[in-house]
Amino acid sequence: MLPELTDERCDRLRDAFETTGYDADGVLKLLGPAAHAALGRGEPEPVRRVTRDAGALGTLIRMFLLGDVEPESAVRAALVPLDLDDAVSAGLLADAEGGLRAKLDVRPYGDDRGSWWVVSDQDAELRRGPGAERGAPLPSEHVLGIGQASLSLVRATPRRPVGTLLDLGTGCGVQALHATRHAHRVTATDVSQRALTLAAATFRLNRLDVELRRGEWFTPVRGRRFDQVVCNPPFVVGPPRVEYVYRDSGLAGDYASALVVRQLPAFLTDGGSGHMLASWLHVRGQDWAERVASWLPPGVDAWFVQRDVADPAHYVGTWLRDAGVDPRSPLGTEESARWLDWFDANDVEGIGFGFVTLRYHGATDSDVVCEDLRHAYDDPLGPEAAAWLDRVSWLRLHPGPDDLLAARLAVPPSVVLEEVSDPSPEGWAPVVRRLHRTDGPGWQQEVDELAKALLAGCNGALPVGDLLTLLSAAYDQPADALAAAAVPAVRELVRHGMLVPAEWLERA
Repeated sequence: MLPELTDERCDRLRDAFETTGYDADGVLKLLGPAAHAALGRGEPEPVRRVTRDAGALGTLIRMFLLGDVEPESAVRAALVPLDLDDAVSAGLLADAEGGLRAKLDVRPYGDDRGSWWVVSDQDAELRRGPGAERGAPLPSEHVLGIGQASLSLVRATPRRPVGTLLDLGTGCGVQALHATRHAHRVTATDVSQRALTLAAATFRLNRLDVELRRGEWFTPVRGRRFDQVVCNPPFVVGPPRVEYVYRDSGLAGDYASALVVRQLPAFLTDGGSGHMLASWLHVRGQDWAERVASWLPPGVDAWFVQRDVADPAHYVGTWLRDAGVDPRSPLGTEESARWLDWFDANDVEGIGFGFVTLRYHGATDSDVVCEDLRHAYDDPLGPEAAAWLDRVSWLRLHPGPDDLLAARLAVPPSVVLEEVSDPSPEGWAPVVRRLHRTDGPGWQQEVDELAKALLAGCNGALPVGDLLTLLSAAYDQPADALAAAAVPAVRELVRHGMLVPAEWLERA
């Protein structure tokens, strides 16, 4: 049965939340850093202790965030002006021994510009009731809440203003919420009617106008184009099945990710960009980068970032637990065997996971970069993805060696040179010279003495070609040979943001 959170009910629920202070800041202020961290770790007792005497706000926190049963009188007072019978009829609450419990997860969530509420199904640890004891497997139509994958995509999406944006496979609506900050019009799709129902409640509760359409993949928006597309697809890989709509596509292997990568560019405006999570197989004897690059249609720039690679056994166990299935149970054993048999039959050695940034330009050439960035870094990837597209665009406008040699480039302030030297009879002898970006993904690039000297002169005053002419004289190197070696190296440094057009820094 689908929840019935109408406009009127959502307005009253919002009034109750605003009156009690049930928002991202209010919850954090009441709980404090320690209890708030415990909430994030799934440890309820510190939260119960802090909220014990917190009145209506404490009631809402325990009911919606911990899944506790609360006395009817306390719930009634906390939800004013929403009538209690209305809340039960809407599918928001249910009767339970000793009071009432939440049937949905309604969670405060925010960014640096304000707070929202997100409506989703309760996770496996909070679900209770007849036939659905705590920790029981999730139902097939389960609508996931604010998970780590969603948060990763939020951080990996550029937030420059756009006219139109498509959230493909919106789920409970997290990506669309963020999209309303920078997109004039937002469209959200999903194959699941339950997901669209809960997403609609999310948008009503936050008084946001988001167009909702139901259907598989891109079918609901066939014939339309968008300035930006974001997608958190059902990217779990393995045998073809749909046990849980939020994670399973019904397609074998990594074909769900491949399908989105292949089809997404056709729904972008000229210069439009796509940003998605994806998984890909590491197949014995095959380069993962060649595999994912083969998915791309022509006329598309693409940046594939691999953030993790899991071995098959760990991968299966992780996703079984995510769905509330104990790998040690008979059901878990059966599913593990079927999943691992499929991996063995298809020579799968690992499963890669990461982000894909696409831009449609329609030209015959494409710039495709596949990078393994499994090291830790703190910066969100969204600003870097936008900057990567800028740099690739600039390189497309400067395709030939002469174009690059005529450019005035500069080393950004975020780039430093690290040198490691060994003692020698003549003093310290350099062993390693390494450029290091202190922002973004923290890229590193080893350079030789000539490259170090060239970069020292890249301050925007002279074109690259003039700098190379000076170096050829200083190091007694043929100018043509020096330029031929320098051009591809300079191009890579620009692509990774270690050199940029000098006018960009002047504008900044």
